[in-house]
Amino acid sequence: MIPDCVGMTLHPKFEPTFTKPMQFQSLTLENFAQYRDRQVIDLLPMDQRPVVLFGGQNGHGKTTLLDAIRLALYGQRANCSTRGKLSYSKFLSQCVHRHTPDQPTVLELVLRQPDDHEFRIHRTWSMGDSRDILTLFRNEWEDVALTRTWDEYIETLFPLGISNLFLFDGEQVKELAEQEELPAEVIGAIKTLLGLALPDLLSNDLDILLSKKSRDEANSQQQKKFQDIEQHLNELQAQKSKFKQTGASLENSLHFAEKNLHQAQAQWLAEGGRIAAEKAQLEAQFKHLTFLETQHQQTLRELAAGALPLSLIQPLLKQAQAQAQQEIYHQKFTVAQELIRERDQALLSFLQTLKLKPKQFEQIQTFLQISETNPTDSNAWLKVEMDVLPEFNQALQTLPDLVQQGYKYLEYLAEIQAEIEVVQQQLAKVPSEEHHEKLQANIDIAQAELVQFRAKKEQTLHHLEQIRKEIEGTHKELLDYGKQAIDQEKHQYFLQSVQQVQTTLAEFKTRLKSRKLNQLETQVTQCFLYLLHKSNLIHRVEIDQETFNLSLFDFEGEPVPKNRLSAGEKQLLAIALLWGLVRASGRNLPIAIDTPLGRLDSSHRQNLIKKYFPTASHQMILLSTDTEIGSGEVQQLRKEEAISYEYLLKYDIHQRQTVVKKGYFW
Repeated sequence: MIPDCVGMTLHPKFEPTFTKPMQFQSLTLENFAQYRDRQVIDLLPMDQRPVVLFGGQNGHGKTTLLDAIRLALYGQRANCSTRGKLSYSKFLSQCVHRHTPDQPTVLELVLRQPDDHEFRIHRTWSMGDSRDILTLFRNEWEDVALTRTWDEYIETLFPLGISNLFLFDGEQVKELAEQEELPAEVIGAIKTLLGLALPDLLSNDLDILLSKKSRDEANSQQQKKFQDIEQHLNELQAQKSKFKQTGASLENSLHFAEKNLHQAQAQWLAEGGRIAAEKAQLEAQFKHLTFLETQHQQTLRELAAGALPLSLIQPLLKQAQAQAQQEIYHQKFTVAQELIRERDQALLSFLQTLKLKPKQFEQIQTFLQISETNPTDSNAWLKVEMDVLPEFNQALQTLPDLVQQGYKYLEYLAEIQAEIEVVQQQLAKVPSEEHHEKLQANIDIAQAELVQFRAKKEQTLHHLEQIRKEIEGTHKELLDYGKQAIDQEKHQYFLQSVQQVQTTLAEFKTRLKSRKLNQLETQVTQCFLYLLHKSNLIHRVEIDQETFNLSLFDFEGEPVPKNRLSAGEKQLLAIALLWGLVRASGRNLPIAIDTPLGRLDSSHRQNLIKKYFPTASHQMILLSTDTEIGSGEVQQLRKEEAISYEYLLKYDIHQRQTVVKKGYFW
């Protein structure tokens, strides 16, 4: 359940609280962009399984499917991703499969209307056609009248002005999340969805009625004045429309300029631009590392020139040590033996004076002879000197320390050489100075183009504001003149009634906006808290009644700056705004999302997988790569029993076309 943050609850599964839903039943593509052969895709979800999942690598036709739906619905008015500044005829030719340009292109979208009527929108064209041929079928029967009025009819069913709130991509959500103020098109969509534009239309109609009544009652001179003012007003309206078109074109150009700048910056990074900027630092680092390498190599050479190589024959050295000790002992015994013999002779002479028994004397004499025998082997092949042995022993004792020191310097040398290899690899990636300058020039050109388009946009907005004020003044002049021209006695009641209705309408508009925005605040707050995994951060969301900008507040009523939110949380707030708008409007329309997870981290991805995709609409079409909705995410959706169909877009390089297959990456 979504938390009952404002006295309401929302079940995770889509609640049937709206009007009966409109659904996309199927989409057919033939010779359209990457899709050469006829592809018929079933989109109608099963009960309580709203998700229709498409998987495909970049460039395999995911965005093309979303463009196909837009183009089928709105034709020339469709806001397709690849159209840019192209005329409609050139855009249609661009959509023809490039390897079969002589074949006609066909788009068909089947809708199931809330009243259970089935509409089949059939569009076809060939290379070079200035426009497509539209045919509408109602319940399998061609409807000529509906074909003629389709642009007007689709506005009652799925208005173009709100379509970007239902058919969008993750990059749009990311851009919306990063903007401090809502774009004009989003504000317009909010007004349309919530019915806030209706009072303005009624007010304008009353002004037109008053102006017409004033013109009808005026004399010939007044008629001329009326006509002059109306002509001036029409000219201003035409200028306003022209500047609006210019502004829309500049907005599109600005988007492409920003995209070009991002691409130039990405190419600059990918082709070593940053490394080139750090080239001097890398060269200094390389010089320092090679100096350390030389030092350690010299240290190792000095160790190798000393006693270190003796570590290779340590067992032989220990044998030599034992042999040397034995030979030294033998030398010492030989030196002492002569003294012992003289002592023994003196002892025997003394014993003879004691007149011992002969047997006792022989025993003592035998003992002394035995003790004079050298117990060691006299095989002295080493011929070591006595003063050499201490130095030999000292060398053997220090040998382990030398070995450890050698290993330590070898380890240092290996680390330094590894760092040198990394720096060499980075230096190898440094582009030539000419190429680096070319990359930087591309960035400079893209930045200059972006600044130029921004300046033009600001200038256009300034002109629009000036024209709006002039229209307002001219409109007021027209109304004032009309009021003067009406016969006061005969039409006083009419004027008073119109003014009273305008006053009542203005109050109604204020109250309606307040009530609708309060409802929207409730829905956005609910949806945001439901999607947000840090429930203690935000307590409520408020919407400014003039600018429609969002403000966040904590549990103590203190404002929470948007910069306190992470990038992922900002995207969740943008999604919550779109979701809240859908719920507050009562329009039960399908949702299609290209690049649905964008750059969200794992926890925020899980929240969308569990809480948004299975809940936001009765029909949720997702177009994803394998790095967005991965193995874990698709298993979660399957576990939630949220998926009706899974499709995989595979590009066949031999057939040179994308084929729609059942199943997903996993």
